[in-house]
Amino acid sequence: MTTRLSKLQAIVLDTFGENILSVNDALNELTIEVATDLLYPTLKELRDNDELQFEQLIDVAGVDYLHYGLDEWSTEKASGRGFERGRSTKSKSEWQKPRYAVVYHLLSVTLNQRIRVRTFVEAESMLVPSVVELWNGANWFEREAFDLFGLLFDGHPDLRRLLTDYGFIGHPFRKDFPVVGELEMRYDEEQEQCVYEPVSIEERILVPRVIR
Repeated sequence: MTTRLSKLQAIVLDTFGENILSVNDALNELTIEVATDLLYPTLKELRDNDELQFEQLIDVAGVDYLHYGLDEWSTEKASGRGFERGRSTKSKSEWQKPRYAVVYHLLSVTLNQRIRVRTFVEAESMLVPSVVELWNGANWFEREAFDLFGLLFDGHPDLRRLLTDYGFIGHPFRKDFPVVGELEMRYDEEQEQCVYEPVSIEERILVPRVIR
């Protein structure tokens, strides 16, 4: 760990104490984990504390940990008839935490330092406090996470879809969302308008050949 990073970690631990659930310093970057109910005050303190000064929000990202830690392919034992025939699903580690998380990337322009804040979200509620009041730029980030993952940001001034159509069903960045989607659109000449219908494409798994 670099001197700059170790100093930042010491300040963070001294400031938040037991409110920090975990600290990770991989790849010369600091990641902290906090509970959802402490997320807003933690981010506010990271912004306003004179020793931290994370005045800029770089990104808000949703994460789906479904099947996290699974090794789906065992290519060393694959037969000459394709990877699919040699496929085996083995669990590297059993995931114990909630399926969904929200990650905040912060930058201190003043002190030239970065930090990543992660909070896990219960799938039953999918509810996270909005941080639009702290950073106006969070508005579109939170709408994007709502659209793609179904995360709900409590207190957001205008939480609606951003990238998909108004009639879109589901959230396409969830790991269990079908690759072909749920609906397809076409122009109906009789109705003289676009209509939505269930997808007619059949999902299939490509089997690349292995030449020995």
